[in-house]
Amino acid sequence: MAEPNKFSLKFIREEQHLMLPTVTSIKLTQNLYNALFQYILTEEKEALLKKFIEMLEKHIKRKDRAPFSMPIADLEFLDEGLDELRLLNWMEIPVAVYEICWDEALQIENHEEELENVLSWLERLMIFSRPADSNMIWVYPYALVR
Repeated sequence: MAEPNKFSLKFIREEQHLMLPTVTSIKLTQNLYNALFQYILTEEKEALLKKFIEMLEKHIKRKDRAPFSMPIADLEFLDEGLDELRLLNWMEIPVAVYEICWDEALQIENHEEELENVLSWLERLMIFSRPADSNMIWVYPYALVR
């Protein structure tokens, strides 16, 4: 693997996440949807729940090394469903949010390819996940996820 171009990690904040228990399956995820659906009272919240479950299913199918987690602030639409997740052994953990930055003078031709190179290199050093398609990463406390 080629060493990535010079980059830096800019600490943004620490946020509280709910983390999926390590042993899970697609079937469990579908049951989770049924359990959480009872707390959803609007079409907007139902759309958010469907998006959450879809993200969870994709994570399970990819068999990522990093755990699946979401900021608690992003899950507040579940209302009492947050307590349901905790009862299902979802753990509240602190997650450090970093942004991957390059020197402005550095000319990067293929930004996405270089970002993937950096992410591959970082995987050897830390446990993290990448929310959506961004330059951000969520770095997990090693002792809590291994």
